[in-house]
Amino acid sequence: MNRRSFAQSVGGAVALSALGRSSSVWNKSSSDSTPGKIMAITAHPGDGLFTMGAALAQQIERGGAGTLMCLSLGERGAPKDIPVQQYGEMQRTATQKATHLLGAEAKFLAYPDAEIPFNEESSLAVCDAIREYKPDVVVTHWSGSWHKDHQNCHLIVRDAVFYAGLGTMARSHPAHSVSKIFYAENWEDASNFLADTYIDIEAAAYEKWLQACDFYPMWRGQTGFFRYNDYYSALSVMRGCLSGCKHAVALMSDPSQRISRPRSL
Repeated sequence: MNRRSFAQSVGGAVALSALGRSSSVWNKSSSDSTPGKIMAITAHPGDGLFTMGAALAQQIERGGAGTLMCLSLGERGAPKDIPVQQYGEMQRTATQKATHLLGAEAKFLAYPDAEIPFNEESSLAVCDAIREYKPDVVVTHWSGSWHKDHQNCHLIVRDAVFYAGLGTMARSHPAHSVSKIFYAENWEDASNFLADTYIDIEAAAYEKWLQACDFYPMWRGQTGFFRYNDYYSALSVMRGCLSGCKHAVALMSDPSQRISRPRSL
C-alpha cells in the first residue's frame, strides 16, 4: 500500500478534484466526469465561505459552477461597536464580493439570525431556489451541531431537496432532482461528523478561497474569540495530508448515498 492509499484508508475517504455529475462520483476520480453545479446552502454567510467556499472555488476552477445561498445574514454575530442591522449589510456586501471573486452566484433569504425556522414555508423557499438554480450537488450543514440555525438548516435542506424533485408538486419552477447531498466540515457541527469524501483544492482555487474569506471581519478575528483563519486554513492542510494533496476539504456524504456496487475489489 502506497502513502496515498494508506492516507485515504485512514481518512475513510476518496479524494476528488471536483464533484462531477456522475451518480457514483466517490467511486472514481472526478477527472473522469464533468464538474457539475454545486449549491452551498448555509445558515450564515461566514459558515458558507469558510466551510463550503473552497469546494465552490475548486468546482468553478475546473469548469463547473456554484451558488452560495444564505438563509440569514448572520447579523447577530456583530461586535459590540457595530449595530446589528449594519453588520448584516456588511455580511451581505462581503458575500457578494466573495462570490464574485470565486465566480459564483449569491442568493439570500431574509430569516433573522438565530431565528431560522424549520417549517413548510422555509423548506419550500429553499425548494424553489433549488428548482431555479438546478444544482447537481448540494452541500449544507451536518445535523450534529450545537447551533440551532445549523440544525434547522440541515433539516430544511433535506426536505427542500425532496420537494424540489417531486414532479407532482406545482411551484414557480419545474421539478429538479439533486444527484448528491454532502455535509461540510464545520467546527460547530462536529458531533458524529465522518469525512468520506475529500476535495483536492488546487493552488489557484485555494488562493481565491483565502481572498474571499478575508472579506469577512470574523475571518480576520474582529468579531470574537474563535480563530477562523487559523482553524480552517490549518484544517485544509491536515485534510490534504490525509488525502495525499497539499490542501483539501473534507465532506460527509448523505448516508443514503453510501452504496458501492463494484464488479471486483
